[in-house]
Amino acid sequence: MSINTFGHLFRVTTWGESHGPALGATVDGVPPGVEINEAMLQHWLDQRKPGQNKYTTQRREPDAVKILSGVFEGKTTGTSVQLMIENTDQRSKDYSEIAQKFRPGHADITYFQKYGLRDYRGGGRSSARETAARVAAGGLARAALTQLAPGIEITGYMVQMGPRKADPAKYDLAQIPQNPFWCPDADTAEAWAEDLDKLRKSGDSVGAVIEVVARGVPAGLGAPIYGKLDTDLAAAMMSINAVKGVEIGDGMAAACLTGVENADEIQMGPNGPEYSSNHAGGILGGISTGQEVVVRFAVKPTSSILTTRKTITVDGQNTDIITKGRHDPCVGIRAVPVGEAMMACILLDHLLLHRGQIGDAGGKIGG
Repeated sequence: MSINTFGHLFRVTTWGESHGPALGATVDGVPPGVEINEAMLQHWLDQRKPGQNKYTTQRREPDAVKILSGVFEGKTTGTSVQLMIENTDQRSKDYSEIAQKFRPGHADITYFQKYGLRDYRGGGRSSARETAARVAAGGLARAALTQLAPGIEITGYMVQMGPRKADPAKYDLAQIPQNPFWCPDADTAEAWAEDLDKLRKSGDSVGAVIEVVARGVPAGLGAPIYGKLDTDLAAAMMSINAVKGVEIGDGMAAACLTGVENADEIQMGPNGPEYSSNHAGGILGGISTGQEVVVRFAVKPTSSILTTRKTITVDGQNTDIITKGRHDPCVGIRAVPVGEAMMACILLDHLLLHRGQIGDAGGKIGG
């Protein structure tokens, strides 16, 4: 079973554990001739790596990616690309006290119930450390998109931490790299800093909502019913560790609208169809409209906290637990580059599917 793989033509298989010697991704279906090197991938990994500020885990990992196959003289060969990231700052002893206990809110108990054993060192495959491999694969997808569909731009940012939301009226994309929260609203970023300082010092954690927008996506990507672009995007975002909800466009808020409010009116513009709004998030009937593709996902609070919680042991005894070690007080912060990577992988996959089935045979509006 390919339960460690996603994608149709552009297929990504991730491997490795949080405290193993290394982790990485095997990427198949990469078009030949894509210009790529380790420095290009490292750019994206540096955005996700831990220990960059006091609001993320202090585990010090360089996340240096190595390309082991599929690239020759700076270009992809069309064969599978093997990417590897070595773990260098594991502290497995931090987890020795939970070897026989299940952390509430974590996958410890379900992994044990399914497999009959578990890697308690940081959670093994359930650790957010696995997402480094996705970001590496996403960097490869971005490089391919740059050559095949150069108009596509992917931007992710945090729009909510706990109950406090960013103000869309104050969004300035230039602010995103200027604060540790990837927030386009500078005032909200300052407030989040105060909120998170209090939580961090109290040994608690908090959830967040991330929005990922893809601009310049051509119309026609995706297919009806079982091949929908939004189906694959939702599955990709939901597969990210700690994600508990995904929305496309207005998402759940669409249930509060009337048909008149929800309909994105269409008129002909100088370069093709134009829409009065984008409640649909750039996807209708599972197929991209040419508008911005908008996806949001909710990340739950980090389950590993320094506050005592009740739990049970492997042999069924009631007990208490405090999770020591180095953890993110808001894991949603480092989920931003992961969401961008998953968007890139899915868009490239659907672009390749579209080229394979349709080519240039799509409908032309207005002659």
